[in-house]
Order: sequence, then structure tokens, then C-alpha cells
Amino acid sequence: MGLPMSDPSAWATAMNNLGMAPMGMTGQPLLPDFDPALGMMTGIPPINPMMPGLGIVPPPIPPDMPAVKEIIHCKSCTLFPPNPHLPPPATRERPPGCKTVFVGGLPENGTEQIIMEVFEQCGEVIAIRKSKKNFCHIRFAEEFMVDKALYLSGYRIRLGSSTDKKDTGRLHVDFAQARDDLYEWECKQRMLAREERHRRRLAEERFRPPSPPPVVHYSDHECSVVAEKLKDDTKFSEAIQTLLTWIERGEVNRRTANNFYSMIQSANSHIRRLVNEKAAHEKEMEEAKEKFKLALSGILVQFEQIVAVYHSASKQKAWDHFTKAQRKNISVWCKQAEEIRNIHNDELMGIRREEEMEMSDEEIEDPSEMKETEESALVSQVEALKEENDSLRWQLDAYRNEVELLKQEQGKASRDEDTTKEQQMKLLQQALQGMQKHLLKVQEEYKKREAELEKVKEDKLKVETLLENLKEQQSMADEEDKEVDVADCQGNESSTSRVCACNQEKECPVEKSLSNSPVKSEREVLLVGIISTFLHVHPFGASIEYICSYLQRLDSKVGVGQGVGQVGLDSEAWAPLPAEIWWRMRYE
Repeated sequence: MGLPMSDPSAWATAMNNLGMAPMGMTGQPLLPDFDPALGMMTGIPPINPMMPGLGIVPPPIPPDMPAVKEIIHCKSCTLFPPNPHLPPPATRERPPGCKTVFVGGLPENGTEQIIMEVFEQCGEVIAIRKSKKNFCHIRFAEEFMVDKALYLSGYRIRLGSSTDKKDTGRLHVDFAQARDDLYEWECKQRMLAREERHRRRLAEERFRPPSPPPVVHYSDHECSVVAEKLKDDTKFSEAIQTLLTWIERGEVNRRTANNFYSMIQSANSHIRRLVNEKAAHEKEMEEAKEKFKLALSGILVQFEQIVAVYHSASKQKAWDHFTKAQRKNISVWCKQAEEIRNIHNDELMGIRREEEMEMSDEEIEDPSEMKETEESALVSQVEALKEENDSLRWQLDAYRNEVELLKQEQGKASRDEDTTKEQQMKLLQQALQGMQKHLLKVQEEYKKREAELEKVKEDKLKVETLLENLKEQQSMADEEDKEVDVADCQGNESSTSRVCACNQEKECPVEKSLSNSPVKSEREVLLVGIISTFLHVHPFGASIEYICSYLQRLDSKVGVGQGVGQVGLDSEAWAPLPAEIWWRMRYE
């Protein structure tokens, strides 16, 4: 090996080509975690996908690891490293939970077996999706295997020993975004979040104080159990708490009042026991005080004796025989003993003063026992009144709750009724609007009918006046006819001719009209006028039977004949009628 040891990278390359682990002269490996089967570095730690800066620059290389890429020999191909002076290949931002890589620049003759042979050295390959355009996607089992695959980015691949263009290529390995990777990563994150919540919940429950046991609901069986517990001194505290909860809940009613009274009576029976226990404890405290005073007085006597010894030793008879250091210690001990004695003496005097004060208080309280009894009676009355007030307040709260429940039920019912009432009101309003519209239409029709009726009345008055005029004219014509007949019978032909001439002169307008028209008599003229007036009143026409019935009401002598519209008239009688009237009669 004629290689200088100052170049560790060259030394590592040479040993790697021989299939040996690169070792230094001291026996230490030049490349840590070297795998001779792979011909590349392994053991790259997994990288967190949420780590900032991933995809922008490759992972940092430790300072003790030389940045040297070696030739990788496989069974079917050989991988040649890129130029170390070139910048590292660019990569995209790493997706979260990335287990899939994109591999481009594959040889055209490359197969899935060759790709598997190259990349299975990085880790377990789950799937390979190869395209016809010299690229593929490879999915690994773990995330850290992707980092090993990225190490191969930039390598030139050669299939066998061929130098054909179709058997060579430059690998480009980059992160790929896959839905399966994202789904697995999200599932893992959710699992971690659940574990964290569970861990927090356990920590909170560990530091949370234990909750009191729940109080059972009232029943006859539970009442009997609580009554038995109230009689037992050891279970009294638990039973009295249950009783208090039941009373506060409002379980007392007429049916359960006797049971609650018996339990309250049982609770009251414990007052004497508690008073006796208090007296026993007070007695024990007094005995302890007496013992404490006796012990303290004995201690003080001993302190006095010790102080007396120090004082006698400090007298000149014995003091001169002690050394200077001994004298100093004796004086210090004497001062300490006097201080401790004084403290204990003050404590004992304080106890005696307290006893004297208690004795004096008892002597003073003797003449005021009556006042105390009165005050205690007042206090008991006040407490009783308070209890009654509390019970009344609880009853009032119960009644209020019942009233609120009833109000809520009534509110729901009233809301339903309000909705039904609103619907009914809407229907009634719509009906009223329709009735108002109908009423307005009826009023308009009524006004029109009234106007038509007034017109008919006016026409009727006109017809009546015409009828009266015509009747007068007819009566006058009848009288003149009678006179003419009488004159014809009495006079001669000359006189008759004269009379006729005179009559013709007097009745010139009537005779002229009769001679000019096809109507033969005044009666027919009258009928024609009546019929024309009647048809004028009826603008839409009338039937012949209706006209005849009207004429018969006016004159019973008028009869209905056979033929075309005969009403007691000849066919020539219809000639003087206006064309409009004739059309109406023919139409009807």
C-alpha cells in the first residue's frame, strides 16, 4: 500500500475497493457504522419530518466523518459516485411521514429487479411503481430508509460492463408525496395525541382529591338502614350526613315525616353522649395540666438546686482553687441555668395566673346564672326560629320549583295554542278579506242594479203617461165615432158628406196619418205605440208571448192568434214598427 497515511479519504477508498472495513493504523474505523456488504455508510438516524430546514439542505455530516462517496458494486450494475466538488443535488420539501421516494434518470434497459437490487440495500422495499419514461416511485417500510435512499442521488449507474447509452443513467432521488404515507402519519399523530391526553388525564386524576361517596336516594329500606346507623356511635357521622342531604333535597313530606322525625330524635340522643365525651376530655386535660404543673415544679426545684451549686462554687472558698478556664465555664453555665430557670418559672407563674383568673370568673359568674339561663333560653328560641325559617324557606323553594315546572309546561302549551291561534287568525283574516272583496263587488252590483231600476222606473212612468194620453185620445175618438154614426142615420147624403168633410177637417192629423200608413184603426196605432215603448224598456228584446201577456194585462180584449206573431193584429200592422223593434221581436 504505497499510500500516504495523511490522506484518510484515499486510504478509506482503497480499503473499500478491497471489500474491507476502512481501518486506521491505530485500529479505529475511519468510517463509523460501515457495512462492507453495502459498500456505503449505514445507521443514519431517522429524521423527524417536522424538523425545520428539511429538503433545503442535506442532513449535516458529523465533523469526524469524511464526506466521501464510494463506488457501489451490485450483482447486475455498478454505481459511480458524483463529483465531490459539485453542489449537493436539490430536493423538495419533505412531506410529513414520507416513506416514498422519486427516482429519476434510470437507464432505459433498467428493470424492477435491478432497481430492487440497488435500493433494497437502503431498507425493506414495500412497493415499486415503474414508469415507461425512465423513472419510478419506491415505497419503504420506515421513514429513515428514505434518507439512505437520498444518499444515492447523483450516482451514475451502469448496467453490467456495457457503455451503451441505454444501459447508463444518472440517478436523481427526491422526496415523493403519497396519500398512504400521509394517512399513516396522521394516524400516528392521532394515536400520539390520544396517548398524551390519556397521560394528562391520569396525571390530573392522580392529583385530584378523592370525591366523596355519592349519597343514596331516599327509600324505605335506605331509611331503615340510616336509622340503624344513627344508633351506632361509630357510623353516626356517615348517617347524619345522609340525613342532612335528604332533608336538603326536600324528601320530607307527609308520608315520610314520621320516619324523619324518628331519625332526628335518634340524632338528638347523641347530644348527651357528646357532652359526656367533652367532659371526659376536659377532665383528662385538667389531669394533664396537673401532671404538667407537678413535673414543671419538680424541674424548677432541680434548676434551683443546680443554680445554688453554681453560686456556692463561685464563692471565694472554692473559686480560688479553679483554673481560669474552669471559672469561665462555670460562670457561663450559671448564666444559662438561671435563664432557663427564669423561663420555666415564668411559665409556671402564667399557668397559676390563668387558674386564678378562671376561679375569679367562676366566682363572678355565680350571681349572673339567672341572666345566663335567660340568655340561653333566648338563644334556643332564636335557633328554633331559625330552624323554622330554614324549613319554611326550603318549602318555599320546593313550591317555587313546582311553580316553575308548571309555568314551563303552561308556556309550552300556550306556545302551541298561540301557534294554532295565529293560524286561525290568519285563516279568519283571509276569510274576512275575501268577504270584504265579495261585499264590495256586491255593493257595486247593487249600485248598478239601483241605477238600472231607476231607469226602468223612469221609463215606466213615461209609458204610463203615454198610455193615459193614448186612452184619452181613444175615448175622444170613440165619442166622435158615435156622433158620426148618429149624424149618418138622421141626415141625408149631402149632410153626411158635409159632416164627413167637417170631420175630416177636424181630424185632419189622424185621418192623414191613417191614410198614409197601412194601420187601419187607432186601436192598432195604440197597440203599436205600447209595444214600441215596451221594447224600448227591454234593450235585449222580449218574446212575443211576453209582449202579449203584457198587452192582455192592459186590455183583456186583446187575443193571441195563429201565425207569425199575431197579437190581435193583421200582418200589415207590423209594418209601421221601427226596424230596430222589428229586429228585436224577430230575434226573440
